[in-house]
Amino acid sequence: MTIVITAFERSPDGGAGLARDTRVRWALEEVGQPYEVRLVSFRAKKEPAHLRLHPFGLIPTYEEGDLSLFETGAIIFHIAEHHAGLFPDDANARARAITWMFAALNTVEPPILELVTARFAEGDKPWAEERLPLVKDRIRDRLVQLSTHLGDADWLDGDFSAGDLMTVSVLLRLRPSGLLDEFPKLAAYVARGEARPAYERAFAAQWAINAGHSQAGCRGRGQHEQTSDPEADTYDTHTDPQPLHLAGRLRHR
Repeated sequence: MTIVITAFERSPDGGAGLARDTRVRWALEEVGQPYEVRLVSFRAKKEPAHLRLHPFGLIPTYEEGDLSLFETGAIIFHIAEHHAGLFPDDANARARAITWMFAALNTVEPPILELVTARFAEGDKPWAEERLPLVKDRIRDRLVQLSTHLGDADWLDGDFSAGDLMTVSVLLRLRPSGLLDEFPKLAAYVARGEARPAYERAFAAQWAINAGHSQAGCRGRGQHEQTSDPEADTYDTHTDPQPLHLAGRLRHR
């Protein structure tokens, strides 16, 4: 059965890898599963066909045979459960990897997303300048704790796992703010994640869409096909929480 995921036809971040389909691509590359990508315009994601896959009209979605999933955490959990490479064999280590997946999404990411809201959705409010330092301090509190746990280790709990994949993906959102640079151990941790060949392939695949390059027909281990949404759409950065301002450091492959 062919795996099909959805991605933005024109990503709000301009291809910087912050859209959540990159996380799913990375997981599929780590486990060596081929997949296809169906590109979705901003108009199409509000239509019934897409809403049947994702009730909130977001991306990514995941389809495999009769199974359809939404929410990045659930998708990556499913991939890790069914393909070797993202969960350890040891039951206790596997449980800890799952714990780090939840921690990335439920503990580390929320204040980071709050920064996005404070800077861009609420940046014109009269109280924005007073609120922003408070939000940044909440992020720093989390990063202090995370950096202390990581210490001098390469990964959060032994070998690289889905927990690391999710945590690195979340921390990448901080790069444009400069906050990540305040924590050298975490910055190095993120760099190790980006240096993994599977991440390189995932990043290049989503960058190619935004750079206008066709990836059609490149099937194989950890490879994919691109299938375009035939409908164009007006580029509206207000329809998704990942605006163009967060493009960050673009990487060309």
